[in-house]
Amino acid sequence: MRRAVLIAIAVIALAVAAYHVSAGNKAPAKAAAATPPIPVQVTGVVSRNVPIYLTALGTVQASQTVTVRPMIDGPLTSVNFKEGQDVTAGTVLARIDPRPYQATLDQANGKLAQDKALLANAELDLVRYVKLAKTAYSSAQQADTQRAVVAQDKALVKQDQASVESAQTQLSYTTIKAPIDGRTGLRQVDVGNIVHTTDANGLVVIATLHPIAVIFTLPQQDLPQVQAALTAGSPEALASLQGATGTATPDQGTLTVLDNQVDPTTGTIKLKAMFPNPQSHLWPGAFVTVKLLARTQDNAIVVPPVAVQQGPDGDYVYVVAPGNTVSRRIVTVSHQDEQVAVISSGLKPGEQVVVNGAARLNDKSRIKILAGGVSVPALPVPAPAASAQDAGVPARQGGAGGAT
Repeated sequence: MRRAVLIAIAVIALAVAAYHVSAGNKAPAKAAAATPPIPVQVTGVVSRNVPIYLTALGTVQASQTVTVRPMIDGPLTSVNFKEGQDVTAGTVLARIDPRPYQATLDQANGKLAQDKALLANAELDLVRYVKLAKTAYSSAQQADTQRAVVAQDKALVKQDQASVESAQTQLSYTTIKAPIDGRTGLRQVDVGNIVHTTDANGLVVIATLHPIAVIFTLPQQDLPQVQAALTAGSPEALASLQGATGTATPDQGTLTVLDNQVDPTTGTIKLKAMFPNPQSHLWPGAFVTVKLLARTQDNAIVVPPVAVQQGPDGDYVYVVAPGNTVSRRIVTVSHQDEQVAVISSGLKPGEQVVVNGAARLNDKSRIKILAGGVSVPALPVPAPAASAQDAGVPARQGGAGGAT
């Protein structure tokens, strides 16, 4: 009897345990079914032609810089420019007292006239001596001596002509002219000072701002891409002042020079790009962000950068799946900037990816798609690169007298 009671109690305990196990299995399922969908915003995966840019930091430099110095010594009698003035080649900038140099020129002209008169007289005497020598009224030696006198007088006339030209050159240096087109800087000398050819600062510095140059560096790993771009033409370069607002339009220019060596201390290559700079946005000495067009990738699969997440297994995105759920998918990103992420594998055009709300998602999460979201912007594809001559980049001009 006792044994039967114990068996009945054990059966009842097993039945109660089985009931609780069954109820426990149903609870998570009910909880999952009760979890509300996660609100997200999505966008479509598209195929675009994507310009690939290399980004670097650069420094703006004037395409030409000239320190205007006097070529002669003397008191400065006038300054004919204003600080910050745009000047053209040949514009009179200043004048030095010309009187001492005018006097030297007058003296040289007087000496030239005197020696020309002596030469004319010597030539007349030579004609007479030659006639007399033919009739034996004079010796041949006198005629030969007179020929030597004429030669000496001719040499003196040439020497005097050289002295006149030298004096004219010195006199021309009293008028100091701009050797290049550009903008003047701060005036270094005031009227009344005696200027010298040895003055270190000169009178003023002229800088050419149209066009203007930007010097920047890239890692040596980018050298093959830069060489390929230069082989195809003159690649486009964009320059923006550091700290400029996002609405500022970058200045457009072309890459013109790739340095002939890699800097062994930094492992970088130096490049120069020229910009027309019509609005004078770029200023010598300013720091800029440079974007160099390396190539254009045709028919690339792109998504907004915010769609790409980073995980222990690499980059991934959440792809919208049937039934208002998402699927976590590993992708390979070949290029990414502030506008687009180029996906080389893992996605295809037409699919939808989550761009907002991904932080709360897991694989197979239920979602509720909200309106809006970030989409891939229209990407302007640059025109084919032109040659350096077609780009309109002027050749460097040589300096003029009165400047170094």
